[in-house]
Amino acid sequence: MKDIIQKIKTLKKKKNAVILAHNYQRPEIQDAADYVGDSLGLSIEASKTKAEIIVFCGVHFMAETAAIICPDKKVIVPDVNAGCPMADMINAERVRKLKAEHPGHIVVAYINTTAEVKAESDYCCTSANAVKVVEKLMDKDIIFIPDKYLGDYVSKQTGKKIVLYGGYCPIHVMIHPEHINKAKQEHPNALVIVHPECLPEVKALADKVLSTGGMIKFAKESPAQEFIIGTETGIIYRLQKENPSKKFFPANPLAVCRNMKKTTIDKLLKSLENEETRVTVPKEIASRAKLSIDRMLKLV
Repeated sequence: MKDIIQKIKTLKKKKNAVILAHNYQRPEIQDAADYVGDSLGLSIEASKTKAEIIVFCGVHFMAETAAIICPDKKVIVPDVNAGCPMADMINAERVRKLKAEHPGHIVVAYINTTAEVKAESDYCCTSANAVKVVEKLMDKDIIFIPDKYLGDYVSKQTGKKIVLYGGYCPIHVMIHPEHINKAKQEHPNALVIVHPECLPEVKALADKVLSTGGMIKFAKESPAQEFIIGTETGIIYRLQKENPSKKFFPANPLAVCRNMKKTTIDKLLKSLENEETRVTVPKEIASRAKLSIDRMLKLV
């Protein structure tokens, strides 16, 4: 492992590359990365870098977002088959159909969507800023895509009636109320933090509902010493690493995203060696998709 890490460091310097890793990635990938964070945060980090090559260790839509924001850079992924089931639940044609069914509505698309879907949308949002985006658009009729559970959470937080699509994250819906209750019995002093993609009945049991970035920040700042974490288990490695005196317990240890785990250290090395697989977005789609991202950034 040490030999591979050293090769990656050498290649990274030689090729003027930067490695970005999502919070759900394997521990060794997080350790090899220059930056670890959520999808949009990493893409914004990519836009600031002077590196010529961006190696995005995440899932495909995240690399697409980086390619949209950084059109002058070469964005590569270690495993091109690392997709997102929720992003696959909607496409551009379905967005156009939704708009036709609800004339006068604007489309707010979760960042967890393909470039084509973003191009058909009016605004993007993240799990961290979805409530803020909708609050700024309170005078508008809104279609929220694709995650119905995040959309329902936003609707409840803002009091805004929103047209929801039927998408969801298969990993977050694996976390059930019984998992939270069992974890609370085992760790009675722990605070419960869950992701807004979780089921409504799970969020109702939480002390805090936060994005992955929000979880990282809250865990650092909270005086609490124990936390039950309701999201993909990969984040616990970073939480524990950055807060060694505190304890973190997965709400459901089986909430593991196989797509996130497709990126291995060997694949990361190979992708740097061969500068593959490159992720590109057609200019016409990229320009329209970027507009929805830029609108979001202006609001928040």
